[in-house]
Amino acid sequence: MQAAFMQHVANHGLSYGTVEEYNFRQTIFAGIDAEISAHNQSNSTYTLGHNFMSTMTQGEKKKMLGYVAPIVPTEIVTFPSSNADTVNWVTKGGVTPVKNQASCGSCWSFSSTGAMEGAHFVASGKLLSFSEQQLVSCSKLNHACNGGSMALAFRFYKSHAAVLEADYPYTSGAGQVAACDSSKPATTVTASAYAMVTPNDSAQLKAALDKAPVSVAIEADKSAFQMYKSGVLTGSACGTQLDHGVLAVGYGTENGTPYYLVKNSWGPTWGDAGYIKIGIESGAGVCGIQEQPVQPTTN
Repeated sequence: MQAAFMQHVANHGLSYGTVEEYNFRQTIFAGIDAEISAHNQSNSTYTLGHNFMSTMTQGEKKKMLGYVAPIVPTEIVTFPSSNADTVNWVTKGGVTPVKNQASCGSCWSFSSTGAMEGAHFVASGKLLSFSEQQLVSCSKLNHACNGGSMALAFRFYKSHAAVLEADYPYTSGAGQVAACDSSKPATTVTASAYAMVTPNDSAQLKAALDKAPVSVAIEADKSAFQMYKSGVLTGSACGTQLDHGVLAVGYGTENGTPYYLVKNSWGPTWGDAGYIKIGIESGAGVCGIQEQPVQPTTN
């Protein structure tokens, strides 16, 4: 265990100023290591593995969440039934590279830009990377690093054109939020509409994914999600208390297990190159993924 911990510290460039801090972090690492080992011996549909979160406290991990369900009701749209076996907007060219929200509860903004990027790709054939910082600093119905919702971000996009990431780069990774800079040059891309996909309905979420990527909320405060490495996350270990916004970018089947392909915003070293496959089940779905899906369309 000592050698494994020292290797983890080296791999992630960590340093601790006191022996007490070193021992404290090693204790956290040992607990996570025990969870990973026990799970990976259980013949599950997915595997866990160490990542940059292996020595983080629950408080530190909580800073990387931030979904807050909107109070404002959202129209529910019904989609034509899907007949496809698989959809993958990554391979279609409609998904930007994995981004990193870091220690700011701005997951909602990354999910929102991803959905807008996908919708614009469908409408124009062009993939643009939109600015999360625009939403974090300027979407006042949301709460910056203290959380927000994708529906309220799309409401912002109805009256404010998206700004490119290159013109308004993300600066809130450490939790600081600068004032809104409305002088940034905007594109002509706005949300012409947004609607909730029928809740707790896997067929409808798949049908929406046929059209474009979908913003989804999940529970992400459990090790089953945080330490995910490969395979299809199934079962109830993830929970269904929504606290994190991510982007569903497709669906398919792996070794007979149906899944949604989901893009996270914790950087490309997390999960499977920044992605996770979440099982398709009835009701709220694994991690609650089917509870509150919402999808924008762009002009």
